[in-house]
Amino acid sequence: MKYFSTRGGNQKLSFEETVLIGLAPNGGLYIPEHIPKLPENWLTEWKDFSFVDLSVAVLSLYISPEEISKEELRSLVEQSYSTFRHPDVTPLHKLDDKTFVLELFHGPTFAFKDVALQLLGNLFEFFLLRRNAKKGPEEKPETLTVVGATSGDTGSAAIYGLRGKENVSIFILHPKGRVSPIQEAQMTTVTDSNVHNIAVKSTFDDCQDIVKALFADKEFNAKHHLGAVNSINWARILAQTVYYFLSFFHIRSQLPTGTSADEIEIQYVVPTGNFGDILAGYYAKKMGLPVGKLVVATNANDILARFWKHGKYEKVDSEPKADAIVAVDASGVKETLSPAMDILVSSNFERLLWYLAFEHASGSTEEKRQEACADLDSWMTKVKTDGRVEIPVKALETARKDFIAERVSDEETLETIKASFNGQPSYVADPHTAVGLAVAHRLRPQNANNVRQIILSTAHPAKFSEAVSKALEGAAHFDFNRDVFPPEFSGLLEQERRVIDVERPDVNLVKGVIESFAKQ
Repeated sequence: MKYFSTRGGNQKLSFEETVLIGLAPNGGLYIPEHIPKLPENWLTEWKDFSFVDLSVAVLSLYISPEEISKEELRSLVEQSYSTFRHPDVTPLHKLDDKTFVLELFHGPTFAFKDVALQLLGNLFEFFLLRRNAKKGPEEKPETLTVVGATSGDTGSAAIYGLRGKENVSIFILHPKGRVSPIQEAQMTTVTDSNVHNIAVKSTFDDCQDIVKALFADKEFNAKHHLGAVNSINWARILAQTVYYFLSFFHIRSQLPTGTSADEIEIQYVVPTGNFGDILAGYYAKKMGLPVGKLVVATNANDILARFWKHGKYEKVDSEPKADAIVAVDASGVKETLSPAMDILVSSNFERLLWYLAFEHASGSTEEKRQEACADLDSWMTKVKTDGRVEIPVKALETARKDFIAERVSDEETLETIKASFNGQPSYVADPHTAVGLAVAHRLRPQNANNVRQIILSTAHPAKFSEAVSKALEGAAHFDFNRDVFPPEFSGLLEQERRVIDVERPDVNLVKGVIESFAKQ
């Protein structure tokens, strides 16, 4: 399996090269030459697999054994998920006969991004150790400078995945004052010498633009051997496909007596900002996982919901809503109770757009690929220069075959947290999960009777104490410390911190920080 950039070019990379490079030099994202199909007997052979077993099975379809042997891959996967608190890694929690929550927050930082970033950190170290083992005693060891931007959870998950890793430095940019106190503390209290937190007085989109600019700077990139840890890195998407398979098998095993597993349709509802989590579901579906439409659940930063409604991918809504009374900063980002989704442009959406372009291209496979790359490059140039692009109607119709998209307000988010807590069984949801639950509840009356909903729960509610406490203020029998707060967070806010402040979103200021600290 080789990988190429969504924006074209002659690069055909191995899995190792794809992981270490992260973002293509032309600004594109790497995707596989083809999406592999599931083996013929997967439904019976995989049904009792553990998360580790499924990871090895799925990842093996994309990674040649000549690159990573089956034994090496299993060792990497076992090491990565030994840090999780639940034996299922991503357990499925039943709310009622038709509604389930897929809990993705049982990793070391209590967020779904641990699933991918524990593995990615081990892949980085594995590849570097293997490369350096081939060097002579006088040769300089190969190093990697990992640079990423976070709206909250990526930063801490990346840091916990890479802290103390040999020959790796990590620099994480976050928008100052725009992540939750727990998220900030999880990042900045890690004082390992290879970890560097940069607080930029800006928005997440500004931080993400700085990261992209650093990767586009060929001289700087070559000097520091930059590596990507955001979901632009293909390995993150690949790792996340696994819990779609695990939950597929687990929901089938939990059906009541008399219900045939083959008669139900699974509807995944995914709260998403950067489109990586739901894109993993798209790959799983295209591989052959038999599921219904994937549901995109957004907050007031609804560029994705608007795309599925009008076919316009635009930073600023050209058809503003009358009820859109939300605080908006100078960049256009709206501040909400689900800050990890306060994103103006969804980086991973580029990958889906490429597949939509490819679907309607003509000629041989290679000719269609080149045409799709050219179309995608043109579309993304328009987004960058004009802030918007409108895709062809046929492409939009194709997107609607696989996806539904809905938007949720802060008021609905709070109402959903409260309703979920007061439900039977009682369930405490974080605000991002609540966005997914709200959309699931909205869609349920129009779903067919055989539909079962799985809502992806992306973070532990303790990471967003203000929103949860606000929603449940005055609720009978609710005690935050008893019902929500995990012992692992005790004393976290009082620990020593290490963070570098950058006063404005200036790529040169960030370059200066990296120059000062990166391992040369």
